[in-house]
Formats: sequence, C-alpha cells, structure tokens
Amino acid sequence: MQKSLLQSAMAEVRAVYADLAKRPLERNCVGRTECCQFKLTGLTPYLTKGEALVAAKGFRATGRKELPERNDGACPMLKPETGKCMIYADRPLGCRTHFCEAAGGEYPRKHVLDLIHRLEKVDQQLGGDGPRKIQAAVAEALDEMR
Repeated sequence: MQKSLLQSAMAEVRAVYADLAKRPLERNCVGRTECCQFKLTGLTPYLTKGEALVAAKGFRATGRKELPERNDGACPMLKPETGKCMIYADRPLGCRTHFCEAAGGEYPRKHVLDLIHRLEKVDQQLGGDGPRKIQAAVAEALDEMR
C-alpha cells in the first residue's frame, strides 16, 4: 500500500478523533478500565482499517510488535502491569464513545454518525471490508506494518 495513502488515511482518522473531542457532550474518562473488560461487559470495540492502523502504530510506539494473549477477556491494549491503556491517545472511536457512566455515559450514535461515515470512507479508500473486532483488526494492521 502506498505510504502517502496510509499517511493521509491515518491523518483523517486522527482528525475524526479531534473533531469528536470538540463535540458538546462532556466526556471525562477517568481510566477505570471497566469498559476494557470485554468479557465482563459483553462489548468489544470494532475498528475500521484506518482506526486499526492508527491503533497499531500507537501500539508499535510502545516498543511491542505483537499483541499479547489475554485469557481474562480484557482488551489486548490494556497493560497488565499497570491496568492502563497502552494506546490511550490513539484509542478507537468506540473507546471514545463508550457506555461508561463515570465518563459521561454512551455517546448517542446520531451525534457521531457523520464521524462514523468519515471512518467508513477511509476504510473503503484503504480497501477494508468494514469494522472488525479490535483484536483481529489490530493484529492484521501490525502484520501489514512489517
């Protein structure tokens, strides 16, 4: 894949995240990580290809190259030693708009639909096939980055 296409795609994903941060719904993630416990919540974020590339780049910046195996049902981006997200600045839209009451509750879909459409457009430009579970999406993006 062309380097310029990847760079512009990742820039657009980051622009989507920045635009979300400017929205009027007040959010205050306090890092409780309850939302990162997929087995407990029954919810797993789905990432478009562009989001997966941004997450993978953030993950690689930690010095890691392969996702850790998690047998506890938690997000693979959750650092076991600290319980903190390894890619917090690059976390996907689903993690930014999650259901956590402590952070402000779920962000209504109608308020982010335009951002979702932008992420879908990037996915199409990159030849993606729609959102996939975070584990598979990031693992594939890490393979592509080798």
